[in-house]
Amino acid sequence: MASEVPTPVPVCLIANTPTEGLVVRQEALRVLSEVTQPVVVVAIAGPYRTGKSYLMNRLAGRRRGFSLGSSVQSHTKGIWMWCAPHPRRPGHTLVLLDTEGLGDVQKGDAKNDTWIFLLSVLLSSTLVYNSRGTIDQQAVDQLHYVTTLAEKVKLKAAPKESAGEVEDSEKFALFFPHFVWAVRDFTLQLEMNGEEISEDEYLENALKLRAGSSPETQRHNQLRECICQFFPDRKCFAFDQPASKRDLARLEELRDDELSPEFRQQVEKFCSHVWEKSAPKTVPGGHVVTGSSLGKLAETYVEAIQSGAAPCLESAVLALAEVENTAAVKGAVALYQGLMKQQAKLPTETTQELLELHSRCQRKALDLFMARAFSDGICSSQTELLGQLEAVKAKFCTDNEQASRDKCEAALRDLSRDMERRIGDGAYSVPGGYELFRGDQQALVERYRELPGKGVKADAVLQEFLQSRKALAESILRADRCLTEKGKELKRERDQRESAERERDVQRKREAEDKQKLQDRLRSCQEHVLRLRKKLEDCAEKRLEEHRRLVTYKSKEENALLKDGFYGKAAQRREVIYSLEEEYVSTNSRFMHLVGVMHDGAGPPLVGAQNGGQAGCRQNRYASQPRAQISPLLTCRQKLQRNHQGGNTVAPSREINKDK
Repeated sequence: MASEVPTPVPVCLIANTPTEGLVVRQEALRVLSEVTQPVVVVAIAGPYRTGKSYLMNRLAGRRRGFSLGSSVQSHTKGIWMWCAPHPRRPGHTLVLLDTEGLGDVQKGDAKNDTWIFLLSVLLSSTLVYNSRGTIDQQAVDQLHYVTTLAEKVKLKAAPKESAGEVEDSEKFALFFPHFVWAVRDFTLQLEMNGEEISEDEYLENALKLRAGSSPETQRHNQLRECICQFFPDRKCFAFDQPASKRDLARLEELRDDELSPEFRQQVEKFCSHVWEKSAPKTVPGGHVVTGSSLGKLAETYVEAIQSGAAPCLESAVLALAEVENTAAVKGAVALYQGLMKQQAKLPTETTQELLELHSRCQRKALDLFMARAFSDGICSSQTELLGQLEAVKAKFCTDNEQASRDKCEAALRDLSRDMERRIGDGAYSVPGGYELFRGDQQALVERYRELPGKGVKADAVLQEFLQSRKALAESILRADRCLTEKGKELKRERDQRESAERERDVQRKREAEDKQKLQDRLRSCQEHVLRLRKKLEDCAEKRLEEHRRLVTYKSKEENALLKDGFYGKAAQRREVIYSLEEEYVSTNSRFMHLVGVMHDGAGPPLVGAQNGGQAGCRQNRYASQPRAQISPLLTCRQKLQRNHQGGNTVAPSREINKDK
């Protein structure tokens, strides 16, 4: 069951040290590693000493937690983390990130301010920018870190494939967080041209562009364009001063009735919005992030920064996919083993009974794997999963046969005690002793066959038992003086015919079991392929939805620019939309190639392919690879089909080893 690990107090996630720079703290990673639920990550950034920590404490539902401080110096250093149960989303963990104040003149070296702001953007699903006073030019200028995102962050690791390809920064809107501007100690009236306006309208008016081409106008517009382009989903909250200046130093100690009524209402409205509107954190491809995934993202981004490289979303997802897919395989195999141990009652009467149980348990293991695995590298991970499940299944088949053998041998030892005693007493060393021996042995066989629960080796063990007594039967036959030599020869021929028929029965059952195992292996491969196709279809649908959202964002930008008379900039937005459409067509074409390969012998085409679904940027790598490299599952399935159709009864385990 997914677990939440609320931390009683905040812990440092990323330290800002004077000697090592930014460092991810292991204590915080240990906390995150135990959070298996999806996380909603809310980060707050802004100038120092503007009351960021107070808002985060209120989001945690607490008065104390993140340190507030009461002087003019920045109090929070680096990025601090607090995990708590989400108050509005059952099954989710709320992760609050309180960041070091930006622009603290006391720090001397503020080179990490940009990186701290960038990390708060990359790690959060909602970013609260906290400032004081009004949203004027100075307030906007303090958000200048936004202009560096285009050069400090990469979406894809590979260089552009063509000059016409859309810049990475044009797609940031898909992966950047919901943006909330919190204006503290706001004293203005929310009015424009004598009419009351909302806080959101106040923000949008502050972000309007100016007409003209002077350097001052360009500087004015550049930052606003970046904010609007990177954060199309925006919200604004204005807060009155919470209490008198004298009481601000002990703000966390004040009771609610000591706070300004307006401020209390504004804080409640702010918290409700963040709790209800903040989505779970996702990465490109729509995969939902858990606590352990968030820790891996933080490590990957900080490692890139420390190496002097720009953090890359695609590289981070690939690193995360490797870890998560390995864990998904491990978890699926553990679930399969647990279910088989719990439900398998060995020995089973037939091999088919065990194979049907395997099929049910494998289906649940696949559900778990597909829910957790990333589409990146999923083919090799799923092939590894198939191999491990087949190995575990083979072990259960071996154990099943051994359990059956042990039970059958024990039963035969018990049933044959009377005959062994009679043999020792010489009861069959008399005239007519051979027929007496055969009668007793036939009665033993009949009693043995009536015993329930013997398992899959019942006939084989019986045949071995009878074969082991062949020399004894021959010696009794030779000693029987009632029979002529001709009669003895006829008895031998009869016994040989019966033994040969029993051997043929055992061989037929063995071949039937081998065929069942081969059919099960083929069915298993087909199910894995179909699940893979469904996973890629879901990924395609998510990519299609991302494309639609991005085009919607760009269209809104274009319409806003047209409305304000910026026709040149609107034309640029239109060109970006055209390029996005061309990229989509190209991506969809490559995905259709992948679907064609997956469709070969695996059932009907994907629904997403029929509807024009796309594969996403990372699936393009699969489409350009040779067919056999797309998934060894396909090669495995084709070999098994040939063996099955040709009547080949080679044990499935040998086929598995070849495919590996």
